[in-house]
Amino acid sequence: MKLYIYDHCPFCVKARMIFGLKNIPVELNVLLNDDEATPTRMIGKKMAPILQKDDSRYLPESMDIVHYVDKLGGKPLLTGKQNPALDAWLRKVNSYVNRLLIPRFAKSAFDEFATPEARAYFVAKKEAAIGDFAEHMSHSSGLIKNISDDLRALDKLIVQPNAVNGELSDDDIHLFPLLRNLTIVAGINWPTRVADYRDNMAKQTQINVLSSMAI
Repeated sequence: MKLYIYDHCPFCVKARMIFGLKNIPVELNVLLNDDEATPTRMIGKKMAPILQKDDSRYLPESMDIVHYVDKLGGKPLLTGKQNPALDAWLRKVNSYVNRLLIPRFAKSAFDEFATPEARAYFVAKKEAAIGDFAEHMSHSSGLIKNISDDLRALDKLIVQPNAVNGELSDDDIHLFPLLRNLTIVAGINWPTRVADYRDNMAKQTQINVLSSMAI
């Protein structure tokens, strides 16, 4: 199987996670951010992730990919219950976190920005959506305080370092990509249980964190 992704994309991280958790080999292909033709040829529009299955058919949508791969072999891993408190936490944090993350993604050495044109495409699209990157960067200290406070609240919700609710569930698929991407932000205070969960999940899923790029 082949998985077409952007490295910074949290939805792509979701799709990658299930392959790592189940130790199923997959060929990763990073699309250039300004490459509209390739995904449009596959599924009729520009989006990622896209899974090319063994029968050569294409499957988009991160959670559809996750559930498809999880059911392969008849032994799903994501059998745990979800926690409404975690869903509420994610909705709160996702209401502001892109103002921290997206300007930093634009400065970083992701393969999807390997050409100046690809990086410029990303900047133009995202600034149109969320506003001026420099303005957001100038407010980083307040946003970093907000996320550090919210991570302290998350610390109380983590049951085990290898599964947020004690048994692997869709909640892990939704939570880890956010925590992984937050490692690109310098100066965040990481509570112990959150950091242990983040690092354990990175190991389980075989997905690198972004600390080496932190800005």
